[in-house]
Amino acid sequence: MKAHNKYTQSNLTPESALELLREGNERFVGNLRADRNLLQQVNETRTGQWPFAAIVSCMDSRTSAELIFDQGLGDIFSIRLAGAVISDNVLGSLEYACKIAGSKAIVVLNHTHCGAIKGACDHVEMGNLTGLLGKIRPAIFQEKSIKENRTSSNQEFLKAVTYIHTERSVQAIIEQSIILAEMIEKGEVGIIGAVYDVETGTVTFLEHTRRTGQPLAEAEAKSA
Repeated sequence: MKAHNKYTQSNLTPESALELLREGNERFVGNLRADRNLLQQVNETRTGQWPFAAIVSCMDSRTSAELIFDQGLGDIFSIRLAGAVISDNVLGSLEYACKIAGSKAIVVLNHTHCGAIKGACDHVEMGNLTGLLGKIRPAIFQEKSIKENRTSSNQEFLKAVTYIHTERSVQAIIEQSIILAEMIEKGEVGIIGAVYDVETGTVTFLEHTRRTGQPLAEAEAKSA
């Protein structure tokens, strides 16, 4: 399988870009990885890159986006940091990926049993980590249905916070980047949240968070 080039990237839509990721995860789960010559892809991308998607994921050693979605060199931008939190640096990276480099889809990918989300649930404070976990805590406050044992030892609570944090991160990208919001509204770029299961390898896409090709107010009304 060859690396993406300018032609293949430009002929993708946000929907088809997301479908490539879905298909890649199905191959990963089925242990049926696409046949790639990585050294050939090194040669094919030596003068440029045309990634079709940008993935914001956790730094967790089990969550390499290239592996999870069965992609090769030059196929995706991978932005990784603990908890897949959204910051100015992440937003700038996504703006470069989509506006400058031509990526057609953004995926905010969190995962089960995330150490950063566990730390936020357990009110961990330690150096610079304190500020990072603070970006996750709003999801804890938003979770209202679980009243008892609101710690990481409660798997139901941890899962609920993970999903809310993912939803909030998608919304934060739209709200905090005028460039990306305009591209999403025009249908030039799609965005969606997802959660990776570290036990099964399966990525669950949160369809209610998907935005592309319609006014944002209308999209939000449909998902309400």
